[in-house]
Amino acid sequence: MAEITYYEIIIRLVLAVLLGGVVGFERESHRRPAGFRTHILVCVGSALVMMVSAYGFTDFQGYLVDPSRIAAQVVTGVGFLGAGTILRHGSTITGLTTAASIWIVSGIGLAIGIGFYLGAVVATLMALVSLVMLRSIEGPLTRAKQLKRLLIRGIDRPKLVGSIGALLGDLDVHITKIDLSHTEYVEELKQDVLYMELFLRLPPGLGTDELVQKIAALSDVLEVKLEGDEHVKKDKNNYFSNH
Repeated sequence: MAEITYYEIIIRLVLAVLLGGVVGFERESHRRPAGFRTHILVCVGSALVMMVSAYGFTDFQGYLVDPSRIAAQVVTGVGFLGAGTILRHGSTITGLTTAASIWIVSGIGLAIGIGFYLGAVVATLMALVSLVMLRSIEGPLTRAKQLKRLLIRGIDRPKLVGSIGALLGDLDVHITKIDLSHTEYVEELKQDVLYMELFLRLPPGLGTDELVQKIAALSDVLEVKLEGDEHVKKDKNNYFSNH
């Protein structure tokens, strides 16, 4: 079994602090759930586990000890830790990038612990490029993903379309396409019901639940559905619950 000096142990742990801290500082600057200290601890812990696994055991009764068995458990443990940073707000999921940064920091720590310095440094640089430099590119690429399909049923009155348009304007929602489908006379309501289909681009920070609730609160709106989300209904005389 290979041996490692005290000097090398110190160097590797200090390097883990530096590289893990660099990635953690970027996360901390954006006020993410896992920041500077968390990334340092994960990186140092991973490096230490790797060194213990590789250098802390001797051959036992002629059998070779697999140094990867203990280190492999780091991946499982970090998976649970990263899951704690993932949050869901309605249909929006946040924290995936931070979970991924924790995962890659654990890999950097493992590489440092086994002495693979070049791989650790290059991986850190690539992580920073992804987190910092590619952020400006990600915005335009993800705008198309913010396009939502909104379905509305409402009483066919002149103010219906205007009130919906005014509300969307106040919320800074951009309407890319609107289709006013056929109307249908509903005997239970004694009214004509208009079917509308809108394609919207939502601004950053606007939750889909908030949007649907505000549209549903309009007086002439009977039912509203945002594609990919559950129905939020506003029934008149239980019509929609019976159809």
